[in-house]
Amino acid sequence: MLKNAFLMLISLAIAIGGGGASVWYALKIQDGVGAIRIGQWTAFPDIGTPAADPYSKARVAREGVLALGRAEGLSFVAEKDAAGDQLKRECTYRIEGGFPTARFWTLYAADQSLGVVETGKSRLAALQSYEVLRQPDNSVIISVGHHPMPGNWLLTDGSGRMYFVLTLYDTPIASSTGLSDVSLPRIVKAGCDA
Repeated sequence: MLKNAFLMLISLAIAIGGGGASVWYALKIQDGVGAIRIGQWTAFPDIGTPAADPYSKARVAREGVLALGRAEGLSFVAEKDAAGDQLKRECTYRIEGGFPTARFWTLYAADQSLGVVETGKSRLAALQSYEVLRQPDNSVIISVGHHPMPGNWLLTDGSGRMYFVLTLYDTPIASSTGLSDVSLPRIVKAGCDA
């Protein structure tokens, strides 16, 4: 009798622990249920709509973010560079290429909780579409790193993992038909501090 009760408790612990761990993993990864991937960037287009899957709704509830509806915009998150390496604050990057059509966009360096990276300076680790310098072909080159750089510069500081969050506001690509031919800027590692 005691043996059966002990085995039942072990089975329940494994089931509850395994179930909780699998849900935590599904909510933590960027390539979760309902995600679309364009280059290094990942988005959840249904996250702010009634059609959102249960995992997307749980992600919004857990992170406490204000999800954008389809008519409002779309947020993309990048956690790796073009070579497939994790983004790190101690490295220097170049974000280059064209941005999709949008009334306004923002780009910022984020920490693990997807909040803006603390720089310890008065300058935020963020840029927006109205302040960037553009190339003759309307593309943008943004340098990311600790040290000031000419042109568009996104300040980062510290060490550890980093993410880039690109939010497009009032964009036609938020509709399901617009995602097929979208190209987003590439993230290229320029070097790392030793």
